[in-house]
Amino acid sequence: MRKNKWLYFTGILVFTTLFTLAACGQTKEADKTTKGDKIKVVTTFYPMYDFAKNVVGDAGDVQLLIPAGTEPHDYEPSAKDIAKITDADAFVYNSHELETWVEDVLENVDQKKVAVVEAAASIDLMEGAAHDHEDDEADHEEHDHDHELDPHVWLDPVLAQKEVEAIRDALVKKYPEQKAVFEKNTAAYLEKLAALDTEYKEALSDAKNKTFVTQHAAFGYLAKQYGLTQESIAGISPDQEPSPSRLAELKKYIEAHDVSVIYFETSASSKVAQTLAKETGVELSVLNPLESITKQEQEQGEDYISVMRANLEALKKSIK
Repeated sequence: MRKNKWLYFTGILVFTTLFTLAACGQTKEADKTTKGDKIKVVTTFYPMYDFAKNVVGDAGDVQLLIPAGTEPHDYEPSAKDIAKITDADAFVYNSHELETWVEDVLENVDQKKVAVVEAAASIDLMEGAAHDHEDDEADHEEHDHDHELDPHVWLDPVLAQKEVEAIRDALVKKYPEQKAVFEKNTAAYLEKLAALDTEYKEALSDAKNKTFVTQHAAFGYLAKQYGLTQESIAGISPDQEPSPSRLAELKKYIEAHDVSVIYFETSASSKVAQTLAKETGVELSVLNPLESITKQEQEQGEDYISVMRANLEALKKSIK
């Protein structure tokens, strides 16, 4: 009898504990706004981090999932990373075309709890260049006809504004009590992005040479926005190695179009770009795709706008 009574009270205790935990979970979001707790936002790579941070401001804690200096094209989340996403209030990523792992991860995420934001969802993605690159001969035909969609929309200041607006709208929907804060922060940041767009227009509208050569095909949207032509050594992914025939084709292109600069990236191997520049006698310069900004650069105050301004100064070398 005593044993049965013990089991009974133990059962009541367990039930009460589970009920209390469930109730706490249901009221967690309401408590965030009433108690002033900060919203936890997890973002994939740097541009998404900077965009979200400018929308959220002091109302939230924005975290960067992919470590600074890491190439996002090749990233795969760890169990710890997935736990960060499931524990967040909002998760922001660019698109399925870049963060290809997101679809599988979201199968295990409670999207009633976590506001999932695909920042580029409203943007029609362009087909990326399908360059011939070093691989097994049996795969060449497949690669030559494989046109990936280009995910690099953030490098166009106009499309960047659309991504910022998408983040704002999703957070306003999730936390309507913070609407005024999110809208005020976003308006201030959109004004800065619009000014950046104006700087690009003024600098590039009268360009004599509208062609530039990059390490990988990251600047297609920027080129389209400002009437330029991007020719890339590699395709959408920076780790592709061009074939000898592709390099020969590029040499002819550089000579025919009077290209004076080849742009490389500090976050990826620049060996091919350096070789091509040496063989063609042109200058090397950095054009940053903002896919990964180092921790040191962030500590020095670099952000999306400052890097994009540096990119503009670099592009001016090609359009003289």
